Amino acid sequence: MKLVGISGTLAGNKTSQAVHDVLNAVKNIDSTIDIELIDLKDYDIEFCRGEPLTYYNDETWSVVKKILNADFLVFGTPIYQASISGALKNLLDFFPEYAFKNKTTGIIATGASEKHFLVPEYQLRPILSYLKASIPSSYVFVHNNSFDIETDEIIDTKIAKRIQSLAEEMVFMQKSINTRNEQDN
Repeated sequence: MKLVGISGTLAGNKTSQAVHDVLNAVKNIDSTIDIELIDLKDYDIEFCRGEPLTYYNDETWSVVKKILNADFLVFGTPIYQASISGALKNLLDFFPEYAFKNKTTGIIATGASEKHFLVPEYQLRPILSYLKASIPSSYVFVHNNSFDIETDEIIDTKIAKRIQSLAEEMVFMQKSINTRNEQDN
């Protein structure tokens, strides 16, 4: 199985670190799972214009293909102006309606205000549901105070436990989906 984590921001390291922590937690649960982090700040993703994917640059094409070829996913976003990042929303606009069918799709968000902890629930979850993702029952919100100021590592043990729980649920769900699909074939 392949898990791809997407850090949906073009600035900073906190969201990337949070996604990385989920990937590592999954790898610790099952070392046979292949993991990959796609940090959007490392790619030149074009603005989605509603044209076929072949009309976009190679990096856009590559990122979309990696996500489509993954068995399951975890999306990370910072919360900007009480919303998911524009970079992540733009990326999600490239996918067709059934893109995430039979894929467990976890969510982790970072933000500077506790008031924004519901943004993933009300903004990212509906988009992922539209794309037919199987979404774990909970997501993780990481307040900026939960990171070490110098290293951007998550230092809050309660957040680390929530990341572990998310990873466990994601692995369980994806293995269950795979088993069901094998039985159906």
